[in-house]
Amino acid sequence: MCGIAVWYDTSTNLKNEETTITDMLHTMVRRGPDDRGVYINHPVCLMHHRLAVIDPENGRQPMTKNHNNRTCTIVYNGELYNTAELRRELCSYGFNFATNSDTEVVLSAYMKWGKDCVYQLNGIFAFVVFDEDEKTLFAARDRIGVKPLFFYQYKNGLLLSSEVKTLLANPIVKPEIDEQGLSEIFLIGPGRTLGQGIYKGVEEILPGETALYDGKKLTRSRYFQLTAHEHTSDIDQSIEEVRTLLIDSVERQLVSDVPLCCFLSGGLDSSIISYVASEHHKRLHLDPIDTYSVDYTDNDQYFQKSLFQPTPDSEFIGIMADAIASRHHSVTLDNYDLYNALLPAVDARDFPGMADVDSSLLLFCGKMKEDFKVALSGECADELFGGYPWYHNQAILFEDTFPWSRSLAVRRSVLKDGFLPKGEEYVRQRYLDTCRNTDKLPGDSALDARMREMFSLNFHWFMQTLLDRKDRMSMYNGFEVRVPFCDYRIVDYAYNLPWKIKALGGREKGIVRAAFRGLLPDSIIDRKKSPYPKTHHPIYMKLCALRVREILKDKHSPLYAILNRDGVENIISNPDQISSPWYGQLMKAPQILAYIIQIDYWFRKNKIVIS
Repeated sequence: MCGIAVWYDTSTNLKNEETTITDMLHTMVRRGPDDRGVYINHPVCLMHHRLAVIDPENGRQPMTKNHNNRTCTIVYNGELYNTAELRRELCSYGFNFATNSDTEVVLSAYMKWGKDCVYQLNGIFAFVVFDEDEKTLFAARDRIGVKPLFFYQYKNGLLLSSEVKTLLANPIVKPEIDEQGLSEIFLIGPGRTLGQGIYKGVEEILPGETALYDGKKLTRSRYFQLTAHEHTSDIDQSIEEVRTLLIDSVERQLVSDVPLCCFLSGGLDSSIISYVASEHHKRLHLDPIDTYSVDYTDNDQYFQKSLFQPTPDSEFIGIMADAIASRHHSVTLDNYDLYNALLPAVDARDFPGMADVDSSLLLFCGKMKEDFKVALSGECADELFGGYPWYHNQAILFEDTFPWSRSLAVRRSVLKDGFLPKGEEYVRQRYLDTCRNTDKLPGDSALDARMREMFSLNFHWFMQTLLDRKDRMSMYNGFEVRVPFCDYRIVDYAYNLPWKIKALGGREKGIVRAAFRGLLPDSIIDRKKSPYPKTHHPIYMKLCALRVREILKDKHSPLYAILNRDGVENIISNPDQISSPWYGQLMKAPQILAYIIQIDYWFRKNKIVIS
């Protein structure tokens, strides 16, 4: 994994822009601490910071390749999981390879198939190729959107990068936001409309999208979308297919030239991945797989049961670690450290995020990075296989709104009257657009049609927020996290599973439970869904409340003219009044206050101008 950036400008000699290029490179150091490279060939500059995972000796970037008198150069961030098959096929077409790197395979695939190369790739990636003869840029992002790629187009050129901070390091991009950006932060955040970069003019290449730039025009096209088709397998066949797809995805993603470990929460998803990894290690006579879990100081004392978090992880982690004989490591985070990491989490994400859910992952990945460079994680199973409570609660399921942020009432309570007057309309339109663009079959029942909408909503919104979080918090530590459930074959299969099969036995992720029954302990298979753990310690609430009160009193705070002091104070004084989370499953009173802290810091640090 890496950080990539591209600057294409027809009117500037980029060899004279050393200071700006250095500034842009500096923002990518944490994503790629192992190496850096720059390629300049008018009118383009390609920049790269590398986290070396595959072929550390020979996979340096930017990488240039000549084939049949054609020369192309690539910057690439990602992992390709069908590298061996593709290399063999490309060799049959006369390509030679100087490295074992998947980067060279991706570049060769582009030189063979052009824009259609993306159909050949199974992996997580964002890359840009410069064609020296045509003077064009080709950019692509993986089907699911695991790896990021932002861009900013202006009169004489184009900027692309893995993260928004890299774009902002170029003076061409101004830290300005308008009403749309404010609506994203205050009324949708920490979610983000797909393709939106919050800042004016900053956009994002969509998941499953390519783009071609010729110096004047940027032409974008989708090569992957959720598409409805008939599911013809019976229940037994479906169980077998789900098991086969998941095992194949995990095993493909275990390829690494550096040490690798697994997240293990004791939940179904991480347990499946850890089990498959463990079995793989045993077959190859490798050392036992290392697994990691996270908790917080005194959480056993202060844990609060809820609809979204019915049980703590601790009692299940040991069961699974013993079952697979992993070398397990428990990481316990201090609540003061958790609070202090709120601001670095904004630095990592480039935006206010999921409060302590972000900062805890930032710290957790930092601890794992002490011994490993790569980990596998269970993200996205809930979105794909109906794991969340809102899939199973009929009142929420057919409620005509985002299920993870059902009301703007709490958000409105912390904002001054009259602020963002079109906000409700803005949010409503985003919801409606997603539902209207959901592909369905004429024969879908009312339930299956709604489940397709729910899948689409979760895929394009909630899941992308979690993928943003995972990428930024891990890569800020120079730590690569792979997500086997995001294999596009699994996504396509899950989208077309009828609900009665997906929710087999009336359970969340019922088909997945059935697929691994007998392979995992029954207590793991039968465990009720529980999300990523949050802190329940009152000291965290106290720390957040103290800081928010300082912000409310500070006339120099950018939020002074935005926040409703009485509304915020009411949350501090009556935290139990928050009946449903601000966002997702975990963001209640302490996290709302932490989010306000992050917004204040984000405005100040970036010197954001509202226009």
